[in-house]
Amino acid sequence: MSTSSLRAGRAPVTLRVPFAASSVAVARQKLRSWLVEAGTSTETIDDARIVISELVANSVRHARPLPAGDIVVTWQVEPRGLEIAVTDGGSGTKPRTVQATSSALAGRGMAIVESLAVTWWSDHSRAQSTVHAVLAI
Repeated sequence: MSTSSLRAGRAPVTLRVPFAASSVAVARQKLRSWLVEAGTSTETIDDARIVISELVANSVRHARPLPAGDIVVTWQVEPRGLEIAVTDGGSGTKPRTVQATSSALAGRGMAIVESLAVTWWSDHSRAQSTVHAVLAI
């Protein structure tokens, strides 16, 4: 399938997953299957799998679950590319990139997202936060 077919023919996906580390693999696999079915390039699939993994892992590590005890993962093709978003119950801090040392065991997640995405941002309210990343397709 060509990029224009991917843009025209793929419905947005909403996936509710448990607020648990195991949800990283679930989200990554479902996104991969969706992209493979669309005929997306291997490079785009690999980048998208890394981004969704970082966003879900950061949510579980740094935020609270939504009231139902889960998080919501969405993806869709939009004019700028593939938008991936993760919504959780929020936290006391906003996502940001940090300059982690080469020996650090954590702290590189949003820097990785920033390096792979065309853009990323977050939306916050009292009850939830959503982190979005857009990848070129």
